[in-house]
Amino acid sequence: MAATDSRAGKQLKSVWLAERPPLKRKADQPAGLDLDKVVAATVRLLDAEGLAKFSMRRLAAELGVTAMSVYWYVDTKDALLELAIDAVTGEMTLPDEADEGADWRDHLRQLAGEYRRMLLAHPWVARLLGEYLNIGPRSIAFNNVTLRAMQRSGLPQEKISGALAAVFQFVYGFSAVEALHEARCREVGISLDDYLEQVMGTIRSLPEFAETWQMSSKALDADRGLSAKELSERDFAFALDLQIAGIEALRDAGRTVA
Repeated sequence: MAATDSRAGKQLKSVWLAERPPLKRKADQPAGLDLDKVVAATVRLLDAEGLAKFSMRRLAAELGVTAMSVYWYVDTKDALLELAIDAVTGEMTLPDEADEGADWRDHLRQLAGEYRRMLLAHPWVARLLGEYLNIGPRSIAFNNVTLRAMQRSGLPQEKISGALAAVFQFVYGFSAVEALHEARCREVGISLDDYLEQVMGTIRSLPEFAETWQMSSKALDADRGLSAKELSERDFAFALDLQIAGIEALRDAGRTVA
């Protein structure tokens, strides 16, 4: 049953909450086409051209069919975008949970790293996650693994959702900004390293950035020789370690108080 807003009497529309009858082939339905192929083509187009240029007409042209043919498989463009989110969520490699002695922290690091890689590989996802429900089967599978990993941390049950929010909202924000920087560089035709050098050159040369440069110069000296991508990888790993250390510290503090 679809979720309903009792105040407005409106249904919350989502492909995951809709009841759609199974497709029955008719003579004018495109041969050789199915929902998986439609979703895969959607992902390819979103990766190549971005969300702003995506349309059902553009998708139909990619598939070599009429625009109306796509609606054999999905009712709306919104439904198709929700399916695309879940499809790329399925690209993430989940940790092997068969090993009962596995460290929850290692699993959490793997899950966070996979989430980041997915967001960087598909920059359009970050925008859509703020607009659509993300409760498809692959997304739920990922969510369940993260829950099980955090439950092994020893945190009280009522603290687990907050801890997961801290970790994965951090990953989301870090990766979304990173993806935007990469996209901007591609648009203007420069590398990330060139972009970083331009920024550093500006900070060094303008007097209003003197304090910033003074505070940053020692760290920049230590970073010399690292590429922009390597710096990002290092900072992400350290920031994630801080998140995990915070979870452990609060867990242990709670045990002491108890």
